[in-house]
Amino acid sequence: MVHSRGGELGASSVEYALLIALIAAVIVGAVLTLGATTAGLFDEPCEQRAAAGNPC
Repeated sequence: MVHSRGGELGASSVEYALLIALIAAVIVGAVLTLGATTAGLFDEPCEQRAAAGNPC
């Protein structure tokens, strides 16, 4: 059985925290990048319906 010292446990916690922060940054970047594109997909049909007299 291998016993880890407290310092090694703390280091792995920091590594997991950095990994989670990196994943969160990638998700935020993707949402910001694709958010405007996705919103644009819905704006055009909505404007066309509004021009025809139908609310969105």
